[in-house]
Formats: sequence, structure tokens, C-alpha cells
Amino acid sequence: MNELKSPGIFEVHQCDGESRARTGRLWTAHGAVDTPVFMPVGTQATVKTMSPLELEQLNSQIILGNTYHLNIRPGMEIIEACGGLHKFMGWNRPILTDSGGFQVFSLANLRKIRDDGVEFNSHVDGRRIFLGPVEAMAIQRTLGSDIAMVFDECAPHPCTHDYACQSVDKTLGWAAICAEQPRSEGQLVFGIVQGGEFEDLRLRCARELVSIGFDGYAVGGVSVGEPEEVLLKGIADGIQELPVERPRYLMGVGRMSQILHAVRMGMDMFDCVMPTRYARNGTAFTQRGRYPVKAGEYRMDTRAVEEGCGCYTCQNFSRAYIRHLLNVGEILGVRLLTIHNLYRYHAFMSEIRDAIRDGVFSAFCEQFEAYESETSQRL
Repeated sequence: MNELKSPGIFEVHQCDGESRARTGRLWTAHGAVDTPVFMPVGTQATVKTMSPLELEQLNSQIILGNTYHLNIRPGMEIIEACGGLHKFMGWNRPILTDSGGFQVFSLANLRKIRDDGVEFNSHVDGRRIFLGPVEAMAIQRTLGSDIAMVFDECAPHPCTHDYACQSVDKTLGWAAICAEQPRSEGQLVFGIVQGGEFEDLRLRCARELVSIGFDGYAVGGVSVGEPEEVLLKGIADGIQELPVERPRYLMGVGRMSQILHAVRMGMDMFDCVMPTRYARNGTAFTQRGRYPVKAGEYRMDTRAVEEGCGCYTCQNFSRAYIRHLLNVGEILGVRLLTIHNLYRYHAFMSEIRDAIRDGVFSAFCEQFEAYESETSQRL
């Protein structure tokens, strides 16, 4: 058994010789997380359709909760009475909580940005709410998450350099306030690099966050509607000035090809709703891309969702059965497809870690890209 270490220790274990990819281990109050890692999204204190036991069986090392949504429903009084977020949802492994900045960004028509935070209308009942760095950190302290994110402003795409500059100014000012707030026992705090598509702003933001000093750093403000080349440039610009001895988290980017590019750049942590959301829409992820299980061509298909896959779904059920469940609205269909998609994502990250450890990461990337280019591949 691994010796327990203090929360915040990040060990870099193996570095790839041909890129900035690396494996590592981040220690938290609820255990260690091996990186690179994919974190399933549990916005409302649950990863949709999955029980905590099933997530453990899928080897989910760490999941996400959300400050904005949990503060609105059920509210901090209830979660505090239940002993914090871990006990509330019956999850004993690490949790990262987003500060709510991105959700406020998505409420563009309902918000008013002030110097000290954001005033907005609740998406549930329309009541007026204020959220700023002090409030965001207080909520995350009550939640007792292992990793709390600073409150930031996510600039839209496209936006002017002047707007992005003002956004960075607010993000840095709020980050400094967040760093001064009390934390729950063992809680880590990550800073977030913003700056839109402007390299000078991302470099400045990263440098100043590092000067404040955080347990880890995230690159935010990507995957907000920009073209692929702009997204990848935003990641590259955002990571340039981040210290190698701290974990780096890419927020909300979930396509496997994008994750692979980001691992090459030196990113360690990832999250996205794609595997669970796509499952609810009837789409399966495989080593060779994704496909719609609900399509009529799979009506008589007796093969597993992904041939050779070791997940519970693929070991026991056919595409025809999953398609039937989805098309008649049975929740089991969504659950089984979610199990498979999360298994595939975790397996993908495990394959990446193994390839880096074994010194064959470049070959792994080449094979993945070859699969992606096979547009006529029959699934």
C-alpha cells in the first residue's frame, strides 16, 4: 500500500522524451490521484445515472461538483447538516469543485459583473444572487472539496483584446482574494489562467497567478465556441508559464484527440460532460471513434458496444439490446451506455499513462491518429 502523504504534494514520476507529457501523482485529503486523469462531472452531487459504487468499480479516481448549482439546490445548510459533500453523496474519493465562474459566464443575459463579483438571476427561480471570490470560497469550504477553484471571469469568444484584458484584471484580483480565504482541512486551491485567444494576456495571467502561489493551476476560457486551432493555441499559451512542479488542469475539454494534444503539452487533469451527455443521446465512444447506437443499422447487431472492451456493458449486452432500451426510453439503456463511455475514457487515460511510463507515447499518439483518420471505419 502507498504511504499516505500530505495534501498538495505532487510527484512527477515519468516524463516523455519527445514531448512535455508526464505521469504523476497528486495527493489530496481523500487519497492520491494518478495523472494524467479524466474527472467525470458530477455537477449536482451525482455523476448522472451512476452510483458511487459503480464509479469506484470503473476506477474513477476523482469527480467534480459545482459551487453554483449546489449552492442553489439543495443549499449549503442541507449539505453542511449532512457533514459535507463527500458524506452527502456517499463518495469517499477526491472531489474537485468548480467555483461557479463558468456557470455565471453561461448566464450572460441574466448577470451584472461588478468589481467585487457577479450579480445574477437564478436559472431556477429567478431570484437575485451575488457570487464573488469570498462567497465562492466560503461555499467550497462548506462543501469540503479536496480541490477548490478560484472564482474567475471567463471571457466569451470572440471578444476584443480590451475586454479580455479587463477580464484578466478581474480574474487576478479575485484570485488574490481567494488565496486569502480560509479553507476546509486539507483543501487545495487552484488558480485559473484566462486571457481569451491573446497570448500576451495568458502569459501575464499565468505569471501573476504563480506569483500569488497556488497548489495547482488550470487553463480556463477554452472550449467556449472557438475553432479548434484557437482552442489548442489557448492551451499552449496558457501552459507556457506554469510551474512543472504543480499539477495542471485543462477545464472542460473532453474530446479524446484534444486530451491527447493537451497531454503532449504537459496537462495533467481533464474534465468534460461528453461521456455522460453523449450516453444520454445514445452515442458510444470506442477506441476508433464514436457512433450512434440508436441508429437503425444496429437494430439486429449482436456484437458488444465495443468489441474487446472489458466493461460490464460490453461483457453482457449487445448493441441491439442497448438500442432497444434507448429507443423505448428505458433508463437502463442510458445507464449501460454511461458505464461503457466512462470505462472507455478511464481506459484511454490509463493507456496514456502506460505509454508514457513505457517510453512509447509517440507511437501511441500515432496509432490513435491513424484510427481517427479511418473515416470509413465500420464500428
